[in-house]
Amino acid sequence: MGSSRKRWLPVALLLLAASVLYPGPAAAAAGGEAEHAVQQHSERISGSAGDVLEDNPVGKLKVFIYDLPRKYNKKMVTKDPRCLSHMFAAEIFMHRFLLSSAVRTLNPKEADWFYTPVYTTCDLTNAGLPLPFKSPRVMRSAIQYISNKWPFWNRTDGADHFFVVPHDFAACFHYQEEKAIERGILPLLRRATLVQTFGQENHVCLKEGSIIIPPYAPPQKMQAHLISPDTPRSIFVYFRGLFYDTGNDPEGGYYARGARASLWENFKSNPLFDISTDHPATYYEDMQRAVFCLCPLGWAPWSPRLVEAVVFGCIPVIIADDIVLPFADAIPWEEIGVFVEEKDVPKLDTILTSMPIDDILRKQRLLANPSMKQAMLFPQPAQPRDAFHQILNGLARKLPHPEGVYLQPGDQRLNWTAGPVGDLKPW
Repeated sequence: MGSSRKRWLPVALLLLAASVLYPGPAAAAAGGEAEHAVQQHSERISGSAGDVLEDNPVGKLKVFIYDLPRKYNKKMVTKDPRCLSHMFAAEIFMHRFLLSSAVRTLNPKEADWFYTPVYTTCDLTNAGLPLPFKSPRVMRSAIQYISNKWPFWNRTDGADHFFVVPHDFAACFHYQEEKAIERGILPLLRRATLVQTFGQENHVCLKEGSIIIPPYAPPQKMQAHLISPDTPRSIFVYFRGLFYDTGNDPEGGYYARGARASLWENFKSNPLFDISTDHPATYYEDMQRAVFCLCPLGWAPWSPRLVEAVVFGCIPVIIADDIVLPFADAIPWEEIGVFVEEKDVPKLDTILTSMPIDDILRKQRLLANPSMKQAMLFPQPAQPRDAFHQILNGLARKLPHPEGVYLQPGDQRLNWTAGPVGDLKPW
C-alpha cells in the first residue's frame, strides 16, 4: 500500500493541475458558458463510432405502437409512481418518447418495426425493487392480446417486433443469475428483438441481435448536482455501494462473484480508495471530484454507476468479466474506461497508479464530449443523440429485415406452451 501511495503522489499533483486545464466534464450538461468551456477541452471520437454516435435515425425507420389496455402499462405507473424513478424505468420513458416521435406511424402496413408497450418492472416490493415473478405472465398476456387483435405478430412470430426488457437478466425474468439461467429467455420472445440493459457474452439471457442500453439514471436529478467545472479531481478512486449481500448471499462469495468483497478486503484502509457502503447526499458531487469511479458487477454485470461515471466525467473502472456494454458500436468503451478482470481486483491499486498521465487525460477529454454523455441519458423531453435516438439507430441498422422473417402459411416457429408451468397461468 505504501509503494502505491508513493507512485501516486506525483501523478496526483499533475492531475490536480490538469483538472484546471480540463475542467470537470459534468459541465457539458449545464449549458451556456460552461458547455462552451467543456467543448474546448473535449475530444471527438474518431472513426465510425463518432459517426454512429451523432447519427440521426429520423427518416430511416417507422414504428407502429400497439394500443394496449392500460393495465399493461399506464395503470401500473398510476398504482406505483416509484416505477418512474428506478433504474429500470427506460421501458416507461421509451414508450412516452415513441408516442410523440417522428418515427411513429399510425399505419401498421408501412411500419418497419412493431412496439408492444408492456411494463414488466413495475410490480414493486415495499423496498421499491421490482418483483419479476409476474413478468412472464404479463408479457405472455400482452403478446396473446396483440396476436389476437392484429395480424402482424402472426406473420413473423414477432421477428419484426421489439420489446424493452430492463430486468436484471432481461427476458429471463429473474434477479438471481442461477434462476435466470435455469429459466432462459421467455420462449415467445425468441424471435423478437430485445432492448435490454443486461449484456454478458455467451450468456443464455443475452439473445443474439439484442440492443444493449444503459440503465435509467434521472437526468434532472444529476443536473441539479452539477458543481463548478473548475473543481479539482482530488479523489483518486471512488465507490459507494454494497460489498456483501448477506440477505441473499449469507455465505458470501456468490454476490458479485466475490469481486466486491475483494475490493473491500484489499482496499478498505488504502488512502487512495474512497470506498464505503454509505451513500452520502454529496454522492454526485463526489463523483465529479474523482478521477476513477469503480463500476463492479453486483447480482448483474451492470448498474447505473456506469451512466453516472460517464455523465460526471469520472473514468469508469469496469469490473465485470465478459460484460457487453451499452451502444458499443457508438461509444468507444476501451478508450474511455479501464477494464479490470475480476481475478485482478487485488492488484487494482497497482493497475490504476501505473497508468500514464497522458492516457488519463485523454480519457477525460473523450468523456468531456457532450455527445458521449447524451447517449447515456433518457431525458424528458428527448434530445438529439440521446439514448432514445441510439436505440432507434440500432433498430434502423437492422433494416431491411431478411426474407426469413416472414413465415409461410401454416408455419409456426414458436411453442406457446413452452416454459415453466407457472408462466402459463392467465394474467
